[in-house]
Amino acid sequence: MNDCLFCKIIAGVIPSKKVYEDESVYAFYDIAPQAPVHILVIPKTHIASADEVTDETASLVAAVFTAIPKIAKIAGLENGYRVITNIGEDGCQSVKHLHFHVLGGKKLSENMA
Repeated sequence: MNDCLFCKIIAGVIPSKKVYEDESVYAFYDIAPQAPVHILVIPKTHIASADEVTDETASLVAAVFTAIPKIAKIAGLENGYRVITNIGEDGCQSVKHLHFHVLGGKKLSENMA
């Protein structure tokens, strides 16, 4: 996607502070962190949101979730963390590329609303 912010980050057109990368997954620090550690984990293949995951792209989501524990370890998240994805306008999805927020580095609030 030519106009996708995250596709441009993956391509190196827009700089990011990379945490992890493999053949399917790219992870980088969020520029507006909501916790002491706030990392975005994205599939390298453009998928607009979790609503757009298909049987054909489900393996990319599996690759993301296989990478997340490795990323958490790299970030020093030894006592737990939260993984969140936002979907659509009401879910506050700001970038239309499937991404997962990995939040940690402190005891997180139980209130999610």
